[in-house]
Amino acid sequence: MAHAEIQNLRLHYELDGPKHGPVLVLSHSIGTTTQMWKRVASEFAKCFRVLSYDTRGHGGSGVPDGPYTIAGLGTDVLDLLDSLGIAQCIFCGLSLGGMTGIWLGVHAPERLQKLILANTAARIGTHESWNARISAVQQGGMASIVDGVMERWFRTEFRQTSPKIVAPVRQMFLDTSPKGYVACCAAIRDADLTANLKAIPAPTLVIAGRDDPATTPSDGRFLAQNVSGARYVELETAHLSPIEDPGGFSAAVLRFASDEEA
Repeated sequence: MAHAEIQNLRLHYELDGPKHGPVLVLSHSIGTTTQMWKRVASEFAKCFRVLSYDTRGHGGSGVPDGPYTIAGLGTDVLDLLDSLGIAQCIFCGLSLGGMTGIWLGVHAPERLQKLILANTAARIGTHESWNARISAVQQGGMASIVDGVMERWFRTEFRQTSPKIVAPVRQMFLDTSPKGYVACCAAIRDADLTANLKAIPAPTLVIAGRDDPATTPSDGRFLAQNVSGARYVELETAHLSPIEDPGGFSAAVLRFASDEEA
């Protein structure tokens, strides 16, 4: 298990693929780990040097005191890239990872060759909804909200037909540090990235899930309409599109990431 020590934070990461290939960074959703990318990472690693990492508060990374901020999570990425000697990358973030990607697109455009924003939004949820979730986890732990989270992450049909795929994702959520989860909830709660979308210069792909109740297709289209020249792809999934439709997700990412005109 590889770790980088950055700004008094131990960050777990995985690096795979051709050593001299272009770097594709994968940033997961809240309540998951690098394992969220398991169904697509090997396909990406055929063409790219794939760098996935556990966001602070998650998986094998450290769990410093919160609350966290999107700016802080973005700075973690920059510090990780610096520690590995990576000057530029293609960044692909989902949900919380997508908000991190928006921040990077605005504040560190020189580090991004391309940007992929999956199942995310410039503003996710409301203060009230995040405060309610924070309170529930503080009082009852991760188990108190796991059923509702699975309902948002996967369509009913997928949960019924693919229990062996859903079960480890559910366990991954239950294994997440409540402290780290709550701190990241606060980061999402306090973030509204709407105002600076037009300042993102990187070629951008937006991926939305047709049945995603958390970050809706309307949210995705709003991003695509407000990031100059952005492309938009909609998959028949709920929130965790690379798990529900790994073929469609990987095809969209590889097509965009490999397109020299993008």
